[in-house]
Amino acid sequence: MRETIICYDITCPRRLGRIHRYLKRVACPLQYSVFLFTGTAIQLERCLARLATLMDPREDDIRAYPLPERGYRMCFGKTPLPDGVHWSALPRPWQDATSPEDQATARRTSGLE
Repeated sequence: MRETIICYDITCPRRLGRIHRYLKRVACPLQYSVFLFTGTAIQLERCLARLATLMDPREDDIRAYPLPERGYRMCFGKTPLPDGVHWSALPRPWQDATSPEDQATARRTSGLE
């Protein structure tokens, strides 16, 4: 399963609503126009093909950015999840590390450095 960030800029409110509702069914909303899609390459292609039918390519912009498979995730601002809930494949010490020094310590203590 690969993770992909899908974001959009839609000019027409009607198309915006359709695209937003569709993405809420197939991906996890991170911000109003930014979604995290998790799935296979075939599922991603189907999602992007469906989005292409919902948008007007002359006026709208939809982009998909693949995330690295073992990438480090960091959240700035208000978290979309309740306190105490972590959504990550990283080891627990890395999730709790907030500063670069804490991150380096977490890597050393977890044996991943």
